[in-house]
Amino acid sequence: MPDLGQVLPLLVAALAASTLAAVAGFGGAAILLPVLVLVVGPRDAIPVLTIAQLVGNGSRVVLNRDAVSWPIVGWFALGGIPAALIGGFLFAAAPLEALTRLIGAFLLASVAWRHLRPAPSGVLGPRTFTVIGAVFAFASALVGSVGPIMAPFFLAAGLLKSAYIGTEAAATVVMHVTKLVAYGIAALLSVAVLAVGLVMAPAMIAGSWIGKRIVDRLPERVFVAVIEVVLVVTGIAFLIFG
Repeated sequence: MPDLGQVLPLLVAALAASTLAAVAGFGGAAILLPVLVLVVGPRDAIPVLTIAQLVGNGSRVVLNRDAVSWPIVGWFALGGIPAALIGGFLFAAAPLEALTRLIGAFLLASVAWRHLRPAPSGVLGPRTFTVIGAVFAFASALVGSVGPIMAPFFLAAGLLKSAYIGTEAAATVVMHVTKLVAYGIAALLSVAVLAVGLVMAPAMIAGSWIGKRIVDRLPERVFVAVIEVVLVVTGIAFLIFG
């Protein structure tokens, strides 16, 4: 269990991460994961991050519950639950550096495609999210968070602002609950891991509330621009640092 001098940086990082994720729908893990690695080590960082993200995403579902597209969440869960279980069991042995750089390239390509495609490609239907859930739940179990990669698909479903934030958060909750089951079976959830994750819970909830207030005041065009900026920055960081 971290001492008092380590708890304060964790809480600050958790508040910043949750606020960013509540505005953009993702990006919080990029802030929180490096701090967790320093405090608890790389072995426990991903399970602790999963607990924190479960709390943060759960609070965003509650705050945006009236706008959630539950059919999309249901189809996402159909593919995501079995894939997250498999990914969770493979977590310890997976080579992550190459996958992280591939993710970075995809993020940059997805932003470019949104601006350079010759004509609108239509809106993704809910059933498409069975495949999306399977792919991203598997990857999330290995790298901790894939929010930036999922963002373009939820935007392509026509979701904006509260609908986007709430639906993406609900789908992510499905992933994180399933991942925690797999981590628990694999003996990766110690009492210390659970304690650190729960210590950050109040900061994650507070960040979700702050982010919700910001989103409610953002015009839709500004909201999409914020998401794309975070996508580009995250993609470049993934490519450079792996």
